[in-house]
Amino acid sequence: MGVERGAFSSDLLARETAGLDSRDAGLAEEIALGVLRWRAAIDWIIEKLAGRPVRKMDPEVVTALRMGLYQLRWLDRIPAHAAINESVELIKRARKRSAAGFANAVLRKVNRDPVEWPDDATRLSCPQWLLDRWSSQYGADVARGIAQASLQRPERFVRVGLGEAVPVGLEPTEVPGAYVAHEVIGDRVQDISSQTIVPLLDLQPGQTFLDLCSAPGNKTAQALETPVRGIAADLSEARLQQVRRVGIPLVALDATLPLPFSRQFDRILVDAPCSGTGTLMRNPEIKWKLRPEDLADLQGRQASILRNALAALAPGGRLVYSTCSLEWEENEAVPGLAGIANVRHTMQRIPGRDRGDGFFAAMITLGDT
Repeated sequence: MGVERGAFSSDLLARETAGLDSRDAGLAEEIALGVLRWRAAIDWIIEKLAGRPVRKMDPEVVTALRMGLYQLRWLDRIPAHAAINESVELIKRARKRSAAGFANAVLRKVNRDPVEWPDDATRLSCPQWLLDRWSSQYGADVARGIAQASLQRPERFVRVGLGEAVPVGLEPTEVPGAYVAHEVIGDRVQDISSQTIVPLLDLQPGQTFLDLCSAPGNKTAQALETPVRGIAADLSEARLQQVRRVGIPLVALDATLPLPFSRQFDRILVDAPCSGTGTLMRNPEIKWKLRPEDLADLQGRQASILRNALAALAPGGRLVYSTCSLEWEENEAVPGLAGIANVRHTMQRIPGRDRGDGFFAAMITLGDT
């Protein structure tokens, strides 16, 4: 229910499962994220079995039905009677006792027979407008691949600094320093695609470096594997607390406004706030919360941040603008809005084609403006 009111699933799960043992916390995460990944398909099945649209049901009842149906159709570890009983009990605890019999009857009809879905948007549990825009930008096959990838549990990648000893049990990947981990290892967790951004800066020892949108600090820490003189900035003091562990000066600032620095920097990273549509495996609620009109607002902020960052770039320096978005408005279109006439080098990773999250990066020097 918290996600329906605007919260992020990762924040809610961390808070609500803090006191649980690892098995219970893992199951709670599996159910919550599974329901969010498959929500459109789940709702279509509920409506077929219930004979009424979910929009006409109480939200508490819909949530309990979604959780029960996901367990019954997609999980093997929960006995059917336990999944049904728990969903019914949730409805009773939500003071919707009159709907308990209805929910019990619906869930007892659930099976794992093949389904003839009405369309790709339902089958892939993805809003039609996102499928349409991805099809237009990347082609229909890639669009379906992105949507299909967003239904999968993401691989867990960690960062091991170049030159560090590699802990036992990690599997190397094609990206230097990125390893597959089957268990969490401290604060090293970082998606493989995220780890491809910092190398584009071509950092050299002794250079001045500004990470303008630094929280939670993973890319900042990766940049500091090269002995540079760094500063980390972000919008709020609270977010900057996540970056304190890297041990460099921190500055709270609104990067959409002119920057307060009297100096210029050899290297600047603008990992801009964005829609996050490249991270749907880990943040599936984004596809249900995002609206087409949100992209224009994000684009305006991104262009302002990039424009201000360019003013702080030293002659001959390099700036990398990146997002974890798949949307053209937030990626290729932004440098032009910031006054950059020609971007010579870009990089893009696409879920379903590449491992990990979707990312875009543009490498910019002052000669591009």
